[in-house]
Order: sequence, then C-alpha cells, then structure tokens
Amino acid sequence: MSKSKSYALILAGGRGTRFWPRSRTLTPKQLLNFMGEQSLLQQTVERLRPVIPPERVWILTNTYLQKAVQKQLPEVPAAQILAEPAQRNTAPCLALAARVIAEQDPQAVLGVFPADHYITKPARFRQFVKAALKTAETGKLVTLGIQPRWPETGYGYLEFPPEIAAGSLDAVPVKRFREKPDLATAKRYLKSGRFFWNAGMFFWRARVLLEAFRTHCASTASLLETLPPYRSRLFSKRLAEVYPQADNMSVDYAIMEPASALGQVAGLATDDFGWNDLGSWNAVYELDPSTALRTPTLAHAAEGCFVDVPGKTVALVGVKDLVVVDTADALLIASRDQAQNVGQIVKLLEQQKRSELL
Repeated sequence: MSKSKSYALILAGGRGTRFWPRSRTLTPKQLLNFMGEQSLLQQTVERLRPVIPPERVWILTNTYLQKAVQKQLPEVPAAQILAEPAQRNTAPCLALAARVIAEQDPQAVLGVFPADHYITKPARFRQFVKAALKTAETGKLVTLGIQPRWPETGYGYLEFPPEIAAGSLDAVPVKRFREKPDLATAKRYLKSGRFFWNAGMFFWRARVLLEAFRTHCASTASLLETLPPYRSRLFSKRLAEVYPQADNMSVDYAIMEPASALGQVAGLATDDFGWNDLGSWNAVYELDPSTALRTPTLAHAAEGCFVDVPGKTVALVGVKDLVVVDTADALLIASRDQAQNVGQIVKLLEQQKRSELL
C-alpha cells in the first residue's frame, strides 16, 4: 500500500445532545475531553498518526465549528477542514469530501472515522485500518464490524458469512446491512456469531465512491458535479446553493446497502480493540467507574454515581446510579439508566426557543 494515497476523513459536525449541558452547539461532544487531556477529536487524529499523518487528514465539520476545529488541530492544514453549509446526513457529506479530495489526488484512498469514538487499544485498531485501506485499494467499499459484547438495540448490524472469524485481517463480503433490531432479534444476532455492530467506519477509493453515487444516488451526484474546483473563489458560494438540495440520507442506506446486494462491499469482522462510541454520560461512567467522581464528593449510603461539578463540593446521601453534571447556567441530574434520554431535554429547549442553553 502506498502511503501517499491514504487519507483520513474525520467526521466532526455532530452536536452530541446526550452530553448536555456540557455539550453545546459551539462546544459539542467531539471537542470535549472525557478521558485524558485531549478532546475526542484530537485523540482521533493522534490515534491515526502512525498510519496517516496530519498533513493527509481532512476534517468535515460545519460552519460554526470550523474555527474551533482549526484551533484544536493546528497541525491539520486549514484548507483541509471542510464545512458543510447545512446538515444533510452522511451521504451528501461523504460524497462532497470524496469529490474535493479526488480533485487533489485522483488516486486517493479514504478512511472515514467519526470524531467521537473512544478506543483503548489503538495499536490493534491500526492493524484493522491498514488492512481495510489495503482492501479499499482493490476497488471495494469497505467497512469495519465491531464484535458485539451484548445484545445492543441502538446500533445497526453487519451480516457476515456464517464461517466468519472475529479478528481476521482478511476482508470478506458483507451480506447485508441490518437496521437497529428489537431486543429479541439482537439476542439472536449475538448468539449467531456472524452479526457485528456497524460503527460507521468506512474505506474506499474516492473515485469509486463517487461512481457509486452516480449509480445509487444520482441526484446528489449530479448536484455536486456542478461545483467549481475546490480552490475556486466561487466554490463556497455555489456549495451553499446546491448542498441543501442534496438527499438527506445516510451513506449506509444510500450507498452501502444497495452496493452490498451487488457484492461490492467487503468488511473486516474485528476483535476487541477497546471501542466505545461514548453514547451517553453512563458510557463515560462505565469506561472507568474509578474516575466517575470528577469533583470533590462526600457520599453517605450512595453508590454508582457520576459527578462532574467544577468548583463545588458535592454531597450525596442515600442515592445511587445518578449522573450529576453542572455548568455555569445549567444542572443535569439523571438516572444513569436513563442517560440515553438526555437529548430529549435538548429537544424541549429547542421547542421553548431557549437558545441560550443550546
């Protein structure tokens, strides 16, 4: 594999509403540090550095986060921090990035990585990244499957052939992409051994992806083909005009599902590399319960709590399994088993037009 052809595209435009009140519009989840001194975005770049150096990293974010991302990642060229002018799900943004990067390097092979994942075994992770990039060079659309550890209903799944062996660095055909299942189905998936979590990490030649868009998502492909060259002064203006018209679809639904039916998608069924998508405050607690009391805490008949209240001493009496997170203008108190629903508070604030808390 020629390193000069390998690029990383890091997706850093989400809001992270389940981490309110710490995660806000201008300081979302991926720009925060939950474990260690670096933000999740910075950790993503560092994790990839031995395979893909920062000068070949591209970031896809939005207009109001672009400057904050540049500040966190001075080693990434500013021109490689793309801002989508409107949120249109992952299909349009990945097509846009492929179009821009292919213009710079027609032979580019891209690895796509969410900015908000936490990985405790980066060396093992990089082995899978290298194998996936090598497979992508052959013209396949490639994805990583995470070996499931419990019957999760909040993730989509990849279906592999029955003889699949977790941990192999050889890519095999992905039979189907499965939607988020109910609990009974998730238990069946777990027991079978051939269904893996879809973590949203993809690998492909930029030009191969663009051709797939012409086949499976022609309207978005046609819109993006009207864009002038990326370095043109007219690029941003034209992008703002056409991008909101693109299909609001995930790349899984728009491209990967129909491509897998045609035998064009390969996957690596990974073993444990310490992956966690940090989907809620409870997920942060479970990473390392010994660090769950982030601020001075007095506890009497209390256990299992996550406390992050800067500048105050917190007293807990007769409670268990709570999340307590304080900021200058908001306090969150939630049951840990309901932490996935914190995003509902953000929806209420939006309905009430409480923009100062968003």
